[in-house]
Amino acid sequence: MIDVPIKFLLVDDIPENLVALEALLRRDGLEILQARSGGEALELLLVHEVALAFVDVQMPGMDGFELAELMRGTARTRHVPIIFVTAGARDPKRVFAGYETGVIDFLFKPIEPHVLNSKAEVFFQLARQRQELARSLRLSETFVGILGHDLRSPLGAISMSAQLLEQTSSEPAVLRSVQRITRAADRMSEMIEQMLDLTRARLADGDGFARSSVAVDLVELVRRTVDELQAAAPGRPIEVAATGDCVTAGDPARLAQLFSNLVSNAVSHGVADGVIVVEIDGSPHALSVRVQNGGVIPSDVLPTIFDPFKRRRGGARSTGLGLGLFIARQIAVAHGGDVGVVSDAEAGTVFTVRLPRSSVLDASDPGSRRTDEGQARHLLLVDDEDGLRETLREVFEEHGYRVTTARNGREALDAMAGPTPDAVILDLAMPVMDGHSVYLAMQADPRLAHIPVLVSTSHPRRAPSGVSVLSKPARLDQWLGAVASLF
Repeated sequence: MIDVPIKFLLVDDIPENLVALEALLRRDGLEILQARSGGEALELLLVHEVALAFVDVQMPGMDGFELAELMRGTARTRHVPIIFVTAGARDPKRVFAGYETGVIDFLFKPIEPHVLNSKAEVFFQLARQRQELARSLRLSETFVGILGHDLRSPLGAISMSAQLLEQTSSEPAVLRSVQRITRAADRMSEMIEQMLDLTRARLADGDGFARSSVAVDLVELVRRTVDELQAAAPGRPIEVAATGDCVTAGDPARLAQLFSNLVSNAVSHGVADGVIVVEIDGSPHALSVRVQNGGVIPSDVLPTIFDPFKRRRGGARSTGLGLGLFIARQIAVAHGGDVGVVSDAEAGTVFTVRLPRSSVLDASDPGSRRTDEGQARHLLLVDDEDGLRETLREVFEEHGYRVTTARNGREALDAMAGPTPDAVILDLAMPVMDGHSVYLAMQADPRLAHIPVLVSTSHPRRAPSGVSVLSKPARLDQWLGAVASLF
C-alpha cells in the first residue's frame, strides 16, 4: 500500500523565510504547505490534515499567538503541534505565553539546521507511526468483518435446523439437546453480530444500524424487551412507565437491541435487590427512554463507558465482548438520536435515550401462501450456502410453499426459463453470477420483471432499489413473514 504523504505547514509573511525552511525540511514522504499569513494558514487547515506547523511569531494582521489560539479553539486543529519560529529575544514571559496557547516548542533565529531537522523528524516519524497503526487497525477490523460474515451462513444453517427439529420432534431428550444447541447458536450469533457491528461503525460509517423504518410503539417494544429479560432473571423487579405518544419510526429489531442492551446492563451491574425503572416519554417532537438502576459507575469508568471493549469491573455476569453500550449508542445515532449517562450516589445510574419523532418510511402487509386459484405459491430460493438453502427449502415446503432452489445466479436464470416463480429469494453474494446481476437480468426481461424479489443480505443498503430486504441473520418466523409480505 502506498504511504500517504505527511504534511507540514509553514507560516511566515516573508517569502524568503518560507523558501529557506522548505529547503531545510525537504525529505521523501513529506509534503510542505506554505502560508504567508494567519488567514491563509487557517484556509489550508480546513482542507489538509497537518502533522506539524512551524509558525512565525511576528506577522502583520494576525500574529503567531493569535493563530495558535484560533487553532486550539477549533476541534479540527486543536491537536496539531505548533512550533514557534521567532527572531525575538528569549523573553521568558513571551515563551510562557506561547506555552499557554498550546505551543510545544520555540525555534530562535538564526535557526540551526540540525536542530530544526531533529525536531521535525520526531513529528514526521510520529505521524508515520499513526498511519501504520491506523492501517493495521483497519486491516484487523476488516478481517473481523469478513470472518463474522463468513461464519453467519453455517451458523444460520445450524440454528434453523435446530428450530426445524424442535418443531418435528416430541422426544424429551432430543428437545433438551435442541434447546442447548439453540441457546449456543443464539449466543454465537450475538457475538458475531457484535463483531460485525463494530466493523460497520469503524469502516462503514454505521451502515446497518438502522436497516428499516416502520412504525414502532416504543412502549410495546420496551415492554416486550423487559418481559424477555425478566424471563431470564425472574427475581429482578423491572418497572415500566410511559407518558405521551410514544410511536415513532425506526428499525424495531435494532431499537429492541438498544433497549435490551441498556436494561440487561442495569440487571448485570445494578444493585442486586434494587428496582430497575424504565420511563418512556413522548413529547411532540422527540421521545426519551430512561433506564434507572441503583449503583454507581466509578468516576474513572464513566468517560469511556461507551467505548468498544470496555467491560465494567465487577460485572461477573457479563459474558459479552464489551460492545453492548457502544452498539447501543451507534443504534441511537443511526436513528438521529443519542444516549447519555449520569451516575451518582443519590440518583444511582441513569441511561437516557433520546430519539426524534420520525415518520414511517416503509411498511409491509401480510400476504398469502396461495394464489387466487388456490395453488401453492412457487418460490425460487437462490443461495450458494448448501445448508442454509436446504433448511429454508424444508421450512417453506412445510408451510405450504412449492420451492425450487438454485446455487448461483446462472442456475437461477436457467430455472426461470421454465415456469416463472411467484417470488424469488435472492442472496447477493454468490459465485458465477451474483444477486445484483440476476436482478438486473430479471428487470430487463418483460416476462420476469414483475416477479417480486426478496434479497437476503447482511448489508441492506447495498441491495438493489425496488426489492424487499431481509437482513441476515434472520429467524424462521422472519423469513416466513418476509415472504408472505411479498404477495
